[in-house]
Amino acid sequence: MSFLNCGSTSSKVSELTHSSRRKGYKLQEKKRSRPHSRHVHDSKSISTVSTMIEFENDYQKYELLTVIGRGYNDAATVYLARHIPTGQQIAIRQTYLESSKIDLSVLQNEIVLCRQLHHESLLPLYTSFVHNNDIWTVMPLMAYGSCRDLIHAYFMSGLPEQAIAYILRDVLLALDYLHNRGIIHRAVKASHILIEASGQVCLAGMRNAYQMSRNGVKQKMAFDYPHTSKLLQWLSPEILEQNLAGYNTKSDIYSVGITACELANGYAPFSDMPATQMLLEKLNGIKPVLADSSTIAALSAEQNITDSGVPSDSGIDTVEANNSEKTGALGYAYNRTFLNTFHQFVDISLEKNPESRPNTASALNHPFFKHLRRKTTEALPALLHPVTPLSDVHVSKMPKEDPTVDDLGRDFEDLDMAVDWDF
Repeated sequence: MSFLNCGSTSSKVSELTHSSRRKGYKLQEKKRSRPHSRHVHDSKSISTVSTMIEFENDYQKYELLTVIGRGYNDAATVYLARHIPTGQQIAIRQTYLESSKIDLSVLQNEIVLCRQLHHESLLPLYTSFVHNNDIWTVMPLMAYGSCRDLIHAYFMSGLPEQAIAYILRDVLLALDYLHNRGIIHRAVKASHILIEASGQVCLAGMRNAYQMSRNGVKQKMAFDYPHTSKLLQWLSPEILEQNLAGYNTKSDIYSVGITACELANGYAPFSDMPATQMLLEKLNGIKPVLADSSTIAALSAEQNITDSGVPSDSGIDTVEANNSEKTGALGYAYNRTFLNTFHQFVDISLEKNPESRPNTASALNHPFFKHLRRKTTEALPALLHPVTPLSDVHVSKMPKEDPTVDDLGRDFEDLDMAVDWDF
């Protein structure tokens, strides 16, 4: 029985895991035989590594070094690992099959989609298999972590504008690829944008994606809605409305606009308000803006109103919110001025009416991206200075019990990866 065809009942999980105890169960079709390349260096592109190395469906071919992240409501653990035959550094996500926190159908959807998709700006899954009660998913090591990791550890007031332009361009290229295949991503956010050591940007979070083709027929609108509350700040008004009008690929453009503000400001819009207030603002067409010298006066006034509190009998539900991130970022905003084209891009992406937003092709032709003349891998590492990606120089030859491995794990914890490196 293939995992891709198994149901989500506990009996079928037991059958699956029982079978996996006898042998590593493959979740991918057998790949064409490829010659092994000994000790491929991490500077190689992700696509190059995937063609040079055969990643086996055998847990004994991998050495787990240290935990670098968690995800899927803590049902999944992400490890820094090494492919033993080649010495290549990778990331391995172990997802506990019997956890009550996971939906097997969602996990299946992610694996099936990632098997079908091949784009340099989408995070690939090298292979997946079952060992004991866990699904092992082998992925490239994204040595810079996620954009949210970078913001929390190094760029508390937001990433450099030029870096944001390169990152968003690659995200739009990934979305253009998905949209042309009738797939809505539905989870564009800073923690799902990962950066490899070479500067290559990859969009992750595919388990939230939705295919608009059903039984060979492509739907014009979607009526399936995400179930996780963690995405609310980034979701478009039309998704949150959940009405008969539905939504389409333009909803991802709205999420790109929210993410642009998150990358530039150092905090995600709507993070300091109750969910009901956020919903009302989105449905009323209120747009977040970039925080700089041209907008800081209005943002500061808004912050003062928010800090004044909401009457307990107002009928608006309250949340425990820490505004320190936003307050600190607003203080820095006085000293910067973003390009008008950046403001314009965010403004048009956050239009309440989906028809007023650009599609991915139009967005890529926006003047904000016109000045980008270099490849992202050529420009981004320098723009992220002084951040340095995790190096494989000492890790590749490090024994598993070496105490410096624990130091490496603490380094990742400093990047807040235990929360946000959510593949």
